[in-house]
Amino acid sequence: MAGKCDICGKGPQFGHNVSHSKRRTNRAWQPNTHTTRMMVGGQLKRVSVCTRCLRTQLRKASA
Repeated sequence: MAGKCDICGKGPQFGHNVSHSKRRTNRAWQPNTHTTRMMVGGQLKRVSVCTRCLRTQLRKASA
C-alpha cells in the first residue's frame, strides 16, 4: 500500500506514542490507502486511493 492518496494527496500524519509514564516516542499514522484501477484520461490506470476518496468515487459513479 502506498503512503499517499493520488486523488486528494492525503499522506502520513506524525505525532507521539504516549506511555503510562508520559514518555513520548515518535510515530506516524498512515492513511488507509488501497490500490485500485480507475479511468484516468480515458484509460484504466492503477492508482493509490484513500478509502474516503474511494467511497466518494463510488458514490459519484452510481449517481
